[in-house]
Amino acid sequence: MKRHRDQVDMLRRHILLGALASAAQPVLAQSLPPTPAQTEGPFYPDRLPLDQDNDLTIVAGHRAPAAGAITDLTGRILDARGTPLRGVVIEIWQVDNNGHYIHTGDAGAGNDANFQGFGRFETGQDGAYRFRTIRPVPYPGRTPHIHVKLRKGGRELLTTQLYVQGHALNERDGILRSIRDPGQRAALLVPFLPSRERPGELAARFDIVLGMTPAS
Repeated sequence: MKRHRDQVDMLRRHILLGALASAAQPVLAQSLPPTPAQTEGPFYPDRLPLDQDNDLTIVAGHRAPAAGAITDLTGRILDARGTPLRGVVIEIWQVDNNGHYIHTGDAGAGNDANFQGFGRFETGQDGAYRFRTIRPVPYPGRTPHIHVKLRKGGRELLTTQLYVQGHALNERDGILRSIRDPGQRAALLVPFLPSRERPGELAARFDIVLGMTPAS
């Protein structure tokens, strides 16, 4: 009889441990919340610049740098488990210091010819990316923001926007406010802080989490 009770107790323990392990699986698999998607907007460059590297502050053939607060924008691209993603192409585009995109629908004498306006970078083994750009500025109807798009193997993975943390116009921006969840909205708010490496410049970090691992 005692042996039978011991076998029953062992079976119950196995069932309980199995249930706990199953319950823990989704939590482990989704330990990092995915970065919210945002609209691409009407001003993705309709004519890409010849210079498409990751330094938007210097245009090839131009001596003068872009106007604005020069910023090192860095971060990593991760999956939901926190694993760095290699071979992901990240694109950014934004207005110049005068509030204009490099787009034929927003072109004019006010454009800063020394600002590249668009850049690309492909992640390595560590999933890291780096851009030299300017702190975004507002323009009519929008708070300061930088557009971001991720691609891999010709497939679009995510389009979103990052915003300047603490900017007064954030509370009135309809696209940012369309994210109802405060935690998700906060994930797109990035501090632009004085750089420790380059006096007089800024540094900003924006890590991006994809909800699913892209195919190799």
